[in-house]
Amino acid sequence: MARTKEFDPDAALRAALELFWARGYEATAMSDLVEHLGIGRASLYATFGNKHALYLKALDRYAEERVPGMVEELSAPGPALPAVRALVRRFAAEAGSEEERLHGCFVTNSAAELAPRDPAVARRVELNWEHLETLLHAALVRARTQGELPPERDPRALARMLLVLIQGIRLVGKASTDPARVRDAAEQALALLD
Repeated sequence: MARTKEFDPDAALRAALELFWARGYEATAMSDLVEHLGIGRASLYATFGNKHALYLKALDRYAEERVPGMVEELSAPGPALPAVRALVRRFAAEAGSEEERLHGCFVTNSAAELAPRDPAVARRVELNWEHLETLLHAALVRARTQGELPPERDPRALARMLLVLIQGIRLVGKASTDPARVRDAAEQALALLD
């Protein structure tokens, strides 16, 4: 007779995400996960697989939790350019906050720590970036169609520039103690949308 799980796998995944996000992959040992999640090593392996598999599941969960909000924000009816500006400004404000400085963005952290040598992480990072670029591109195409963006502006190139800016903001925001640094960069980039 199979035993039932004595823990909530969803809550355990959330706890693992938080630990990986705070410490990174390399600095998180299996013993740290066992202690932080409050479940036995055998249960951890049986439910999630090894540390790498758990990390990938945590990275997937992070993306799943953030994408719907961005989709809603950038696809809302009405003018599109204010939504793009609000998104970039929100990322800059978050990056300049003390909490964000301590954690950064889990996708950006993964890109810096693991993507160069871990194809599975690199794929997830790239998918996340492609999704954000696609959302920005669609909003900017809509903005150009609605006359908010000058016709000579290239929505694809602008979306890519904003994606790189956002990722840079997240990285610089994590290391910098000067919130004006990321805020000023965001405003300069947004001026290109005029």
